[in-house]
Amino acid sequence: MDDIVKQAMAKWPNVPYCYGWLALDARGAWRMRDEAAQRAGAPGDKLTNAALVGFIARNYLSDERGCWYFQNGPQRVYINLETTPFIARTDPAQGLVLHTGQPLGAPEETFMTDAGGIVLRAGRTVAQLDDRDAAQLLQAFELDGRPASDDEVMTWMAGGAGELALRWQDRRIAVGRLTADEVPARFGFVRLPDLLQGQK
Repeated sequence: MDDIVKQAMAKWPNVPYCYGWLALDARGAWRMRDEAAQRAGAPGDKLTNAALVGFIARNYLSDERGCWYFQNGPQRVYINLETTPFIARTDPAQGLVLHTGQPLGAPEETFMTDAGGIVLRAGRTVAQLDDRDAAQLLQAFELDGRPASDDEVMTWMAGGAGELALRWQDRRIAVGRLTADEVPARFGFVRLPDLLQGQK
């Protein structure tokens, strides 16, 4: 957390929380949701200012309820999550990198959802893979110990037999199935904290 944020929190400790105004989409973009976007249920405008995006990423935290927020000076701005608290991308140098710029590390668990998402857990970090990188990661999937074709992965996702695994950095990680709706409960986070307004 930035020092300037810590100072603001100490100076103004009781600023009301903000809900519904900021979202994280499935490709790792922060989106500002004004009143019109909130009324329409729209994703909002993508934030592109590098300094602002970096400030949000450095001050991105979760509370005891599993709700994720951006500590904007003295105010918590809660984040609506399209999928998971982090979005991962493949990177030639670091393997997997989060939308915040930090490395994910070696996955310990991998799941595929009924919506086609690839969810990875490394330590306490849970990230869905950016769909634009899915084809690259799928090349490392195996079915029953041999390279899996895209068609075989699709058949497995639909309930087909066999053991699907991700071969990653000399490790073999079993792939499980989850519905997209099961992901938050499985990993202990809240997608829409604005539904919990008034609960601290």
